[in-house]
Amino acid sequence: MGEGKVYLVGAGPGDPGLITIRGLKVLREADVVVHDRLVAKALMRLVPERAEKIFVGKRAGWHTLPQSEINKIMVERARGGKVVVRLKGGDPFLFGRGGEEAEELWRSGVKFEVVPGVTSAMAAPAYAGIPVTHRGYASSVAIVTGHEDPVKGRELVDWRGLATAVDTIVVLMGVRRLKEIVGELIEGGRGRKTGVAIIEWGTTGRQRTIMGTLGDIVAKAAAHKVSSPAVVVIGEVVGLSERLHWFEGERQRR
Repeated sequence: MGEGKVYLVGAGPGDPGLITIRGLKVLREADVVVHDRLVAKALMRLVPERAEKIFVGKRAGWHTLPQSEINKIMVERARGGKVVVRLKGGDPFLFGRGGEEAEELWRSGVKFEVVPGVTSAMAAPAYAGIPVTHRGYASSVAIVTGHEDPVKGRELVDWRGLATAVDTIVVLMGVRRLKEIVGELIEGGRGRKTGVAIIEWGTTGRQRTIMGTLGDIVAKAAAHKVSSPAVVVIGEVVGLSERLHWFEGERQRR
């Protein structure tokens, strides 16, 4: 029996064409694929028929398996000599718990490799025609989670401090707390007329962009029944979407 190994692979933001060449190579060589909810079905069709496929998808308030069980599966299969691909939406080290999984593999003495992926924080805005940095509008960008681990018992994101600290703010997993986040940013000094875009199902055929400002985006999100997965972009660069959007049809833009 050969030595097993785990690959923590970023599947990209939704468009199956955005997985890296390295990620595609190890996926095609996998004995076991442990995959998330938002991984494109087209990528799963590229997994060898002989491979074991284990779904461990999560969404807010619902987990197929706890993280400890996911870790256990990876360790046990690798110790059994298997090539394990942990296929994660976006990039494994950006709010994907990839760091925690890598630590567990290290503690268990299991060989592993990290294969970075294209994150929705960059790709969804790009597909909506929003460059998160631009020489004329934004020299800095912050990527922030809107859904922190409840175990921490307190919020670590200083939204008021962040409000004017960077030009562009990209929020992942922030739809459920949009009202609170917007309120904190306004309290922190960000102008109510600051542009905001919410991009649902970025880079996929279901992509929809809701445009607004800090002053009206909460009402617009409610009116259009915005839901996750969605990326929220805040900043002057949002206005460029009017000229640069290239992916969505006009009927999808609100």
